[in-house]
Amino acid sequence: MSRIALVLCLGCFLFSCRSKKVVISKRPKTNTNTTVSNKGTEKPSDNSTKVYANATERYIDDYKDIAQNEMSLYGIPASITLAQGVLESGSGKGRLSVQANNHFGIKCHGWKGGKIYHDDDKAQECFRKYKDAKYSFRDHSLFLKDRKRYAKLFRLRKEDYKGWARELRAAGYATDKKYPQKLISIIERYELYKYDKEVLGGAYTEYKEPANTGHADRATYTVLKGDTLYSISKRYGITVKELQKLNGIRGTALSVGQVLVVKP
Repeated sequence: MSRIALVLCLGCFLFSCRSKKVVISKRPKTNTNTTVSNKGTEKPSDNSTKVYANATERYIDDYKDIAQNEMSLYGIPASITLAQGVLESGSGKGRLSVQANNHFGIKCHGWKGGKIYHDDDKAQECFRKYKDAKYSFRDHSLFLKDRKRYAKLFRLRKEDYKGWARELRAAGYATDKKYPQKLISIIERYELYKYDKEVLGGAYTEYKEPANTGHADRATYTVLKGDTLYSISKRYGITVKELQKLNGIRGTALSVGQVLVVKP
């Protein structure tokens, strides 16, 4: 009897165990990736998203503010600075500008800073090297301002970009006879004179050249204060002797208002 009772109890126990279900609930996975907002940390806009017709337009846009600042400080027209930068650096693509931040082809001339050697009028000439392009623009301003041979530039009106272009060549900045025309062409093609106007503001007045002065395509030139036979001969690409011969001049004396023949 006791055995029967034991079997019945064991059967009931097994039946109850089979009827129970164990439910295991799975916890949802926690996302450990944290999203960090970049709001307020964007980089300031630059010119990399702008579309330019050519490298020169980009160069002008990149450096116009520096050129205008130099004009405010040293009186050199921004149009002239930009045009020289475009011409001398190949719109920022030339070796000197890329490897040395030298945008104006300024040679060492006793320079104690970094140097780079480059073929120019002669093989492997020494040129100045700068840590940043802005220092090249500043050195250009000081180069013109501190040298006596460029003093006549600063007697010209800031609106007279043509006069500045011609006098730069006459003072020996470049040996290329077409240097003034190249600068003027760049200024007028890209309307660089508008940057001079922005700096001068209400003081700006359009400059009109007097008749018979400074044009290389004219046969005569009217002498202005400060002119010499040498400066006039350099401007028109002839020698002093040729200029003297054309005008029957034996000495070097000139008078203001004197009309000289500058082409045969």
